[in-house]
Parts: sequence; structure tokens; C-alpha cells
Amino acid sequence: MKSSLIEVRTGKKEVVQNITPQCAAFAREAGGDGLLHVFVPHATAGIAIIELGASSDDDLLAALRDLLPADDRWQHAHGSRGHGRSHVMPALIPPYATVPVLGGQLALGTWQSIAFVDLNVDNPDRQVRLSFLAG
Repeated sequence: MKSSLIEVRTGKKEVVQNITPQCAAFAREAGGDGLLHVFVPHATAGIAIIELGASSDDDLLAALRDLLPADDRWQHAHGSRGHGRSHVMPALIPPYATVPVLGGQLALGTWQSIAFVDLNVDNPDRQVRLSFLAG
């Protein structure tokens, strides 16, 4: 299995960040057919396969704000206000995704992208592990 870490800089804001180009480059380098596994080794971030652009990323953040408000209701209360919601989010947006790779190319649908999702404004530097299992 081939594996690599990529760095994701989120700044100090909630993000839905496109990591498809980095995933595609990794799959292309691995070559052949197999599975690309994308994993976030953080307790407060997730991976979504979603249409990006066309405001879908803004819609996802708005939906997460509605479901997980940044207020004082959370038992897990260290960090910024509402930080506990960031620890709940991976139950809704899992910290992983697996994408088929055919001939070194991601087999995503026409409008699908791989997105890093993070509501945690306390940690601006993140990592994502990309792993390729040849088939």
C-alpha cells in the first residue's frame, strides 16, 4: 500500500476545502487500478464527496451551523465558543472516504469533488492521509 500525508491550511475559519487536485495527483502517481482511501487523523474534521462551487460548499456549512450551533450547549467545552460541536461533526461528516481509481484516474462522478470539512477554528493546520491500495 502506498501512503502519503498532505497538508491542509484552513486558517481560523470554518471550511469546506477542495482537496481533489491533491488526491488526483496522488492517484495518478500511484497509477493503475485500485482504491484511494482519504483519512483525516483529527477528531474534529471530516471528508465529504460533494459538488463544490455553485454554492454547495456554503450550503453545507450553513446546514452544519443549523444542526450544530456554535453556542454554549456542548458538554465538551474547551477552546473557542461551541468547540464541542466540532467533535460531534465527524459523526455526520465521517473522517474518511474511499474512491475507486481506474487507470490512475479518480472515478468520481461529473460534479463530485473530495472536500475537507472543518468547523474547528482553533487549529489552522491539518493533515490528510492518502492511501492507495492497488487492485
